[in-house]
Amino acid sequence: MTLSGILVFLLGLCLGSFLNVVIYRLPRGLSVVTPRSFCPNCGHRLTWYENLPLVSYLWQRGRCRSCKAPIDLRYPLVELLSGILALFFVLRYGLTPQAGALYLFSLLLLAATFIDLEHRIIPDEITLGGLLCGLALSPWNPLANPREALLGALCGAGAFYLIGEYYLWFRGREGLGEGDYKFLALIGSFLGPLNLIPTVFTASLWGLAGALMMALFKREKLSGEKALPFGPFLSLGALSMVIFPGLWTFLLPPIY
Repeated sequence: MTLSGILVFLLGLCLGSFLNVVIYRLPRGLSVVTPRSFCPNCGHRLTWYENLPLVSYLWQRGRCRSCKAPIDLRYPLVELLSGILALFFVLRYGLTPQAGALYLFSLLLLAATFIDLEHRIIPDEITLGGLLCGLALSPWNPLANPREALLGALCGAGAFYLIGEYYLWFRGREGLGEGDYKFLALIGSFLGPLNLIPTVFTASLWGLAGALMMALFKREKLSGEKALPFGPFLSLGALSMVIFPGLWTFLLPPIY
């Protein structure tokens, strides 16, 4: 790996560390700027050497130095994923606005995934703020030009709102939450309208696999009453389209 690649990876780790702050504080209504990082168990304010991405977690053996409580595995996982994605996009697109646009999109997907897993919500700061970013960065987005970004946002929000309303009428309960519509608008603004169909299809496959695994490990029967957050699966579907942009062109040539 070249020196520039190492620096990009390290920068990705640092941005992943900040993303952990966003994931923890945003749904709790806390500022992502102040105070400085602290242990969520005992409130201990972290020193700079306790807050080094990945290194501090390994050095402290996954525990807080003050109260010895276990540190959630999410913290090093998000940092590592952020670093890998930063390196991936720079290797593919170089140090360009295109790499920056798709890397920002991947960070939004990571934040939405882990917030939705814990709180079953996707904050408007992620969905609506990300939507504006998708539209603003569309001139430099290799996957969707400005026109496609706008159409993707409208299709993502509108089409799946109608599907959700039909499901509510047919089953008498919600199938998609309001946050999912906004999240699909965000995804559409980065991927464009044509990539929404395979994204949702892939997300559904991931969701089915997740439901099967839960039923297997918990030894429960599959039931339509079981609710799973759909945001993480939408993120997986969207990230699949970003990493393998030509996959569905190969698999579904009559459509694409």
